[in-house]
This record gives sequence, structure tokens and C-alpha cells, in this order.
Amino acid sequence: MNEVKEALRTVEQHYKLFLQQQFTFIAALQHTRENAHDTIRPVASISQVQSYTDHYCNNSTDRRILNMFLNICNDLSKLCHKLEAVHPGNGTTNGILERCKLLLSHSNDLSTIRAKYPHDVVNHLSCDEAKNHYGGVVSLIPVVLDCMKEWLSHTEKLPRHVLHN
Repeated sequence: MNEVKEALRTVEQHYKLFLQQQFTFIAALQHTRENAHDTIRPVASISQVQSYTDHYCNNSTDRRILNMFLNICNDLSKLCHKLEAVHPGNGTTNGILERCKLLLSHSNDLSTIRAKYPHDVVNHLSCDEAKNHYGGVVSLIPVVLDCMKEWLSHTEKLPRHVLHN
């Protein structure tokens, strides 16, 4: 369990660095969307960000921040598998873990998810950006981190013998 907590802390540290560069991330998405001639539809999936990075990214700053986002998503996916290995789960924890996996699925449509208070990632976007283009993609990591913390909280409340069986 300590290994899981440490991995979660590491991801949170990476996310804090990423969060400080949110405007760079939005600018990189904007540049790559323009290069892809894809400015109408929202950035709605991890695979879309991956495609922009692989095929439409022209500078190292954009590539670095887009890869940072993709790496954090990948780390969160690995952490999901660690969570499963640590604890077989009950109805509540399995539901939380399934939500995490669904959110981190590369083809999952993120356009409707929004991070809620205390996360203010969406507040840093203009109204148009938040509603129409980037609200889901900037909300993904904080929403998944919240789910993982919720999983941890539920798991720690379980009796010790349940965790070891």
C-alpha cells in the first residue's frame, strides 16, 4: 500500500509541474489543432492528443508539454494496474477503479468531463475554450487523481484481513 501511495505522490508532483504550464499546454494544443486543420471539434481523447503530438507538432516546446500530459496519463494507467494488484476490491473500490480505467482509455470521449472545486483548471480557460475545446482534456488528470484518492480512502477503511487475502 505504501508503494501505491508513493506512486500517487510522484504522479501528483508531475501534475503540479504540468499545471504550472497549463497555458503552454493549451497553446500547444491550439498550434497542433491548427496544423491538423482540426479547429472545429473539441480535443476529446488521449489518442487525439497523441495523434497531434505524433503528426502535427512542429516545435520542441509543444512536443515537450504534450508528451508531459501523455506521460502523466500513462503513469496514471500504470497506477490503476498497481491498485488492482494491491487489493482485489469490493463493489465500491472496483467501481472507482473502473471509472479511472474508463477515463484513461485512449479512445474515451473526454469532452463532457469537468473538474470541480477545488480544482480550478477549467477556470483558467476562456469561456469558449472551456465549453468548446479543452475543458475535458484539462479536467482529465485532476478527476482521475481524485478518483484514485477516493479509492485509497475506501481501501484504507477496510479491515486488514481483507487487504491481505
